[in-house]
Amino acid sequence: MTGGAGFIGSHLIEALMARRINVCVFDDFAAGTLQNIKPWLKDPGFSFIKGDLLCSADLAKIEKTCFETVFHFAANPEVRAGLTNPDVHFQQNVVATRNLLEAVRKAENKPTLIFTSTSTVYGEPTKIPTPEDYAPLKPISTYGASKLACEALISAYAYTYGFKAIIYRLANIVGQRSQHGVIHDFIQKLQKNPNELEILGDGTQNKSYLHINDCIEAILLGQEKSTEQVEIYNVGSEDQIDVKTIAQIAAEKMGLQHVKFKFTGGVDGGRGWKGDVKNMLLDVSKIKSLGWKPKLNSKQAITKTVKELIPFTCTF
Repeated sequence: MTGGAGFIGSHLIEALMARRINVCVFDDFAAGTLQNIKPWLKDPGFSFIKGDLLCSADLAKIEKTCFETVFHFAANPEVRAGLTNPDVHFQQNVVATRNLLEAVRKAENKPTLIFTSTSTVYGEPTKIPTPEDYAPLKPISTYGASKLACEALISAYAYTYGFKAIIYRLANIVGQRSQHGVIHDFIQKLQKNPNELEILGDGTQNKSYLHINDCIEAILLGQEKSTEQVEIYNVGSEDQIDVKTIAQIAAEKMGLQHVKFKFTGGVDGGRGWKGDVKNMLLDVSKIKSLGWKPKLNSKQAITKTVKELIPFTCTF
């Protein structure tokens, strides 16, 4: 598993280890932390390789290892990073994925590759909820473009070199151990200033949020039941929540009253930043047809995550 020390990867490790499935993590801690995998370091069913997908010497450490499934979660998750340095997404997402695909191509046992993509590959679709077969795909951020490029490479390699691939286009995934995103940002800001909260954009950005527990269940079910050589699933909640409401929930659950919301106004019609998709809701009927359904809606996922992320020692 690449990126196993990160947010989604570390939660998947818990689920796999609970099923007594041996796990090997390949991570350079660029986005993840040692703390996220610390509980498993002494478990005989767990192994760890510190490595960077952009380093050929590190990749050599796994090229001769036999894996049944490769979960590829390593990526730069910050959508806004591409505003100032688009090469970050090209290198850490596209080139890194291509390098991993070369390792999979050379593997004698042809492992299944499972990849976490993103709803941002759709750009600003005219059809909401947006199904997997929506076209044309026109991402408006370099992050979304890099993930779409990864999808194309994975599909081409899978068909050309004869292995199976599953691609998950994720909505906004939230929960314990997440280190970026709107909830994390709001909590950090309110800890520094409990009287005023800066909100990027006009507050009307309306998106789908899914709790990490529901996300992991979808990933494992898709892995178990997918039949196509290259399968694509949308994974998200079935409703939306706007940024202003998220801010209200964060303030309330932190025990703060009379917080002044300061909207930046945003760019291009109230977006938080260039490349920010204002309205996102995925059609998840395909993954639901396998027997999956999110247990929490967007508001419930946000509320649970705020409680999970607020430090127990937080005082004002």
